[in-house]
Amino acid sequence: MVSLKDIAKACGVSTSSVSKALNGHKDISEKKKEEIIQVARDMGYMPNAAARSLKTNRTYNLGVLFTDKTQRGLTHEYFSCVLESFRVEAEKHGYAITFISQNIGGKPMSYYQHCMHRGYDGIVIASVDFRAPEVMELIEGNIPVVTIDHLFNDRTAILSDNVDGMKQLVQYIHKCGHRKIAFIHGEDTSVTQKRLASFYKTCEELKMKIPDEYICEAIYHDPKATAIKTKELLELAIPPTCIIFPDDFSSIGGINVIKDAGLRIPDDISIVGYDGIYLSRVLEPSLTTLKQNTDELGRLAALRLIELIEKPKTAIPQQVIVKGELLLGNSVKKL
Repeated sequence: MVSLKDIAKACGVSTSSVSKALNGHKDISEKKKEEIIQVARDMGYMPNAAARSLKTNRTYNLGVLFTDKTQRGLTHEYFSCVLESFRVEAEKHGYAITFISQNIGGKPMSYYQHCMHRGYDGIVIASVDFRAPEVMELIEGNIPVVTIDHLFNDRTAILSDNVDGMKQLVQYIHKCGHRKIAFIHGEDTSVTQKRLASFYKTCEELKMKIPDEYICEAIYHDPKATAIKTKELLELAIPPTCIIFPDDFSSIGGINVIKDAGLRIPDDISIVGYDGIYLSRVLEPSLTTLKQNTDELGRLAALRLIELIEKPKTAIPQQVIVKGELLLGNSVKKL
């Protein structure tokens, strides 16, 4: 194992100079500091976690609170990509991540109690019922928190631009000649509220009137719920020519119902998804969708959380909005 003494010998400096460089002390020149840090990296130096924790009063462990209604866990491709990006960026800065639960060794406890028990330096929260009392306890606690896709007052949030994303989708569908556009949205969350408001606003700007029966509620990431709502839309006296699904994964349910009805996509009916996960590219036909920038969402969540931890006096709570990208597939017919 590489020691401070080994690095000092390689750099031709004292061990105290190495220690100062690795700990960011100001009484050593930037040039010399960078040189020592680079040598330490090249030699594969890893600081002792226990010693570092004692010195900095931090555990270098971040808690992740993530649940979803369909209980798919990390098989949920969108959030697994966001959290993977979060993990990679956190590890670059010397932090490990652990998932938060309400049970340790068979002993029930609240999320906040779990976090205090583990001594987390900070917490990232994604895809939960943000209104639940146990989540609010975390938000109002003393541990630095960053949320993904949900906004609280005086807390840092990393937000996918759902308003612009939905606008891009509706404008494209309209450009293809569609005026009878249905929207199956997810459950009532801040994400849904933004997408729904943007849907109506964009339709209004394009002078399209959308019948109430064209708007349906299902559940995110749930093909069965989407299948039920798709069937209802197809059975309307005047069915839509295009359906916007809650997300790419749940579109599978809608696609199966459309095919079972003897209809072809996009010849008989057009569809679009949301998220831009890998599945959207391999479906037949490929799905037109809005790709959310999962890499940037996770990376920024890690950076902002670490800033809150390491610079508590200067870090300002902020809302960071990350734009998505329209991916054109073959699922929308040009009328």
